[in-house]
Amino acid sequence: MRALPTIETYNELQTAYDFFNTRLFDGGLPPCLITLQREKRTYGYFSSKRFVGSKNGQLVDEIAMNPSYFAIRSIEETLSTLVHEMVHLWQFHYGKPGRRGYHNKEWGAKMDSIGLCPSNTGAEGGKRTGEKMSHYIVSGGDFERACSELMTDEFNLSWFDRFPPERPTALVFPPTIGKPIQPAFVDDESGEDNGEGGQEDEDLIVLPPTEPVNKSNRIKYRCPCCSAQVWGKPNLLLKCGQPDCNGADFQAVEE
Repeated sequence: MRALPTIETYNELQTAYDFFNTRLFDGGLPPCLITLQREKRTYGYFSSKRFVGSKNGQLVDEIAMNPSYFAIRSIEETLSTLVHEMVHLWQFHYGKPGRRGYHNKEWGAKMDSIGLCPSNTGAEGGKRTGEKMSHYIVSGGDFERACSELMTDEFNLSWFDRFPPERPTALVFPPTIGKPIQPAFVDDESGEDNGEGGQEDEDLIVLPPTEPVNKSNRIKYRCPCCSAQVWGKPNLLLKCGQPDCNGADFQAVEE
């Protein structure tokens, strides 16, 4: 039976969302619409009430993931982006998001509680609040343990871009941009009316500008079974997702 990439990809992301919702949020997050978006220099973003149902008028939030980076980040790193956006979804429904995407103390405390530590540098010692933020995975924290549990059930991201961009050196979370469909009212950090009656509340994970890709630092990998090829950084461990290849390891190819 031929693979169905669309169903396979979105089923995997939905499985991860449902799993982390149960393990890290006590099953309290409402359904959202997960999309794949190739936004330049982004890993993903959250946008509240972005979609409306044509039959019943139901409004649902969006969590977008950038598939361009699936091949050059670990699954754990990719899933940490998904969970980061789930924290924004949680705060939109149950907390008080900072004004125009400001990452406030409530957001940081929730990140801490699930094992993702906020940091504007992506490492220990960075600022914990602000408009441009990053995070790192806490060793032994709830997210890391939950992710390990998910991986033991043979979870995988089966499809990835054959021509991924160069991996960035850092990750930042910029101010809110973009106006969603029928944007909801959002209080500012102090909890007082911001006087705007509705504001942008989309949170993007945006990568900083990088130097042009150094092609000499990327090598070609080839599946020994179906001859599918990808480019990536040296020492990547890649497996083929084609059913007939049985997870064969991609092999580096000398040009």
